[in-house]
Amino acid sequence: MVLQQPHDALAGAHGKGHKLGRDLAGLAVILGLAVVGYLLFPNNLALLTRMTAIALLVLSLDLVTGYCGVATLGHAALFGTGAYASGIAAVHFGITDPLLMLACGILGGAVAGLVCGVVILRAHGLPQLVLTIALIHLFHEFANKASSWTGGSDGLAGIAPDPLLGHFEFDLWGRTAYVLGIILLAVVFALLRLVVRSPFGMLCRGVKEDPIRIRAMGASPKLALMKMYVISGAVAGAGGALNAISTQVVGLDSLSFTLSAESLVMLVLGGTGSLFGALTGTIVFMFFEDIVSAANPFHWLTMVGALLIAVVLFAPKGLYGTLAGLAARRREARR
Repeated sequence: MVLQQPHDALAGAHGKGHKLGRDLAGLAVILGLAVVGYLLFPNNLALLTRMTAIALLVLSLDLVTGYCGVATLGHAALFGTGAYASGIAAVHFGITDPLLMLACGILGGAVAGLVCGVVILRAHGLPQLVLTIALIHLFHEFANKASSWTGGSDGLAGIAPDPLLGHFEFDLWGRTAYVLGIILLAVVFALLRLVVRSPFGMLCRGVKEDPIRIRAMGASPKLALMKMYVISGAVAGAGGALNAISTQVVGLDSLSFTLSAESLVMLVLGGTGSLFGALTGTIVFMFFEDIVSAANPFHWLTMVGALLIAVVLFAPKGLYGTLAGLAARRREARR
């Protein structure tokens, strides 16, 4: 046993170094793609910023679906709440500093995550899925009826954020919003990597695999899922706030069932249970959707559907999950 301790310590240090290397590689890829996107699409930064906001939504969805096993088709409720919280703070309360607006969105998303978690986690399986659908429709209808605050079906307009840090204005080119979005995505990604690898993250994975055993060990599966739902809400709220700041308008589409379903499709496309998979699915889906809809405005949904069927049939673990599995098998074959 004594002789094996140095070897175990070295193995642990190697494992930590490998994980740190993956984290740094992930951040490098995010920043590298951001620079490439800025250089290749300088006139289409609005799409890239929208993609960044949706990536935050898909990351938040991965926390509860991929890591905790909670099936949901209503996650846009958290995204939309963050967007409306940020917009209402600016329009009705004069909070126009972008960072404060972002904080309002994060807080609004976290509160929505708490509310949704209390309702959704009372059921399991198919009833749980039905509850998520009911919640997204309730959030949508509430925002529609509270038109004096949200603008109703006309949308909440008049959002005018101040220059970021007092110097960088949000111009029509969208440069400031794009840079803010990339920094936000990189920070959130780094924090979430710490969360999913922490003992709390391991507990949530255990709840997904065997909640009865977790309960027998003295932990509370429901409490763990509730905490993760609040974290997920904060991340989704950040995405909603970014969308409100960049577009300077919040519409009911941010609380739509369609957005919830598309975010789940993006997650499955990239691969559940992996932050890298969530980012991959978002980028591939939104770029493919933009290119195909421009090339064939009448039949682009058919092409998107064909892509999804192909991925489900030939890459059931998602694009990133399948590629990561192939790379792992090759490494094992070389040893």
